[in-house]
Amino acid sequence: MDVAVLGATGDVGRQICAQLIERRVLPPTSRLQLVGRSGGASASATHGLRADLIDAYDEHAPLIDAALRPEDVVADVVVMAAGLTAPARAGGSVDRNALAAANARVFASYADAIARYGSGHEVVIVVSNPVELGVDVVARRLDRHRVIGMGAWLDTLRFRREIAASLGVRRQRVGGFVVGQHGNGAVPLWSSVRIRGLDTAERIAAMATLRGDRTFATFVDEIRQATHTLDDIATLDVEQAFATIDSWPPDLRVVARPWMTHQSGSKTANGTAGAAVDLVDTVLDGRDIVVAGQVRLEGEISLLGSPVAGVLGVPVVLGPEGWRRVLLDPLAADEEALLAASARSIAAVVDSVAATVEPVVCARREEDDYAEQIEWIADVRGADQTGTLTALASVFSSRGVNFESFATLDVADGVGAMRIAFTSSPRLQRVLARTIDRLAVIESVTMRRA
Repeated sequence: MDVAVLGATGDVGRQICAQLIERRVLPPTSRLQLVGRSGGASASATHGLRADLIDAYDEHAPLIDAALRPEDVVADVVVMAAGLTAPARAGGSVDRNALAAANARVFASYADAIARYGSGHEVVIVVSNPVELGVDVVARRLDRHRVIGMGAWLDTLRFRREIAASLGVRRQRVGGFVVGQHGNGAVPLWSSVRIRGLDTAERIAAMATLRGDRTFATFVDEIRQATHTLDDIATLDVEQAFATIDSWPPDLRVVARPWMTHQSGSKTANGTAGAAVDLVDTVLDGRDIVVAGQVRLEGEISLLGSPVAGVLGVPVVLGPEGWRRVLLDPLAADEEALLAASARSIAAVVDSVAATVEPVVCARREEDDYAEQIEWIADVRGADQTGTLTALASVFSSRGVNFESFATLDVADGVGAMRIAFTSSPRLQRVLARTIDRLAVIESVTMRRA
């Protein structure tokens, strides 16, 4: 299967590309598409990043393709890391809402192109902030079940780590989820925490020790006070600011530590990329796995007696076709109240920006018919070298299309001609043609009805 990373040359995008290869999420027969913007530094950097990745990981790298236009995106999994980010600087503030207006059109341009030119089966993982807005914009244009934001999963991993650190165990032993809005609107669900190796009584005692008698009634105020405290300390000593965070409860650390990391002049690119690659790996794995993510809900859950219609971070079952079910267990009263407030905050951000992006009901064309199966002939010219046939065959096999016939023709000046007969729908034929044409070893491809 193929993965496209939008915004591949950004801090997070670069890390995602590197981790996809380092963790061997993509085998050599798959394709990694690096997507940048045409014109300017991004265009040059995209081609440069491709050369650098091949240089670093040639022994096990997938096929790597550089693309510079939204309509050139061709992949089974699309990671959206494009758009502006808040600069990392000491003493600055990270206002995710201020990014919304700037990034809304970026989200829409890629989503419209995928809806119009894609296969209709892509799973989109939104990394860019505000992640909830990105999910909303993309899910209005594609099947909402194929769009998930990684913010809640990143916060979940952070929550598990903070609990594990407090208990002196490995993160793999800790379960539990963070839901709601990514960032200051996160809702760490203490009621969902499970510790492998502890029975119910031991777990309850451990959670009481970690949380004390605090409730979420004061959580928003705690976060606000924490940022003020860290601002004052970091002005003189950033190391002491991080030491102060270590003295706080795990749920407060989940929000405060990444905030301080950004304020320190660093960024959270490694952790963000790691969480995004986790979700890519889950989709490509072929199994259904429970993760937390921002998704667009249409009444799957209710909060304070009202069905939720809109984007919210919740635990979901994620698999190769996107997310299927929401698995949100009954919440404690303070958790439900805070999650409802988080839902209202997300809705305010989304609604305030909705007017800046033209509404799209469905960008797909009327002729995009999956049922109609037509026989096609593909005439392909590609490099006469090892790997060309493998790359070509993987494009068809990963999309469930069989060769009805395959013939190699003449070879001249290092370029060989091939003729392939296959059957598919018109939409899938267009996807195959575009994907083949993006392969570095292919010189040209033309398709016609048999």
